[in-house]
Amino acid sequence: MTPTAARYLYLVRHGEALPDESGLSENGRRQATLLGRRLAKHPISVVHHGPLPRAAQTAELIGEHLDGAALRTSEAAGDYVPYVPRGEELPSDSADHFLRLLAQATAEDRERGPELAERALAQFTGPAAGDRERHELVVTHNFLIGWLVRHAMDAPKWRWLGLNHGNAALTVIRYAPGRPSSLLVYNDMRHLPAELCWSGFPVELRW
Repeated sequence: MTPTAARYLYLVRHGEALPDESGLSENGRRQATLLGRRLAKHPISVVHHGPLPRAAQTAELIGEHLDGAALRTSEAAGDYVPYVPRGEELPSDSADHFLRLLAQATAEDRERGPELAERALAQFTGPAAGDRERHELVVTHNFLIGWLVRHAMDAPKWRWLGLNHGNAALTVIRYAPGRPSSLLVYNDMRHLPAELCWSGFPVELRW
């Protein structure tokens, strides 16, 4: 039997983007740098990031603080709709809200997103092959973080909806052999000063 070891998956939403989404704002660059400093003490060996500029720039700024970590572009870490539920899957009191949100998805989103979401599960989740624990960082977008968190909690596929993640906030999931996945940290912003917290969140959900 091939040995496996614990995998620690660090999930980060990109820093705050410019209005045209061509890259990071100044605040976004500060967020990424501060998160990089926080992660410097962890033995992260690889940084996967989505192909869009806001994710790639965030990964580069974080990577400056990670000794020897490889940066790898991954389409599976991109910005897409991971799963489009049927109306009957959704709670009756929120179904209309979610269906209106999903109606904005393009035909390509509906076809390509679920395929990429399954690739993300195969690439990023589960115990690591070999006998040494692995620490990996994925710099991505709000929807994929919600998808991976709901998977870690064995929640229904539609439950990625409604999970919001702040810019440059940190989530950590542990996958250990013979144990259920464990959500260790979710949406943690303690590395950010107050003025840089909660960007990327709807105003009504900010604390």
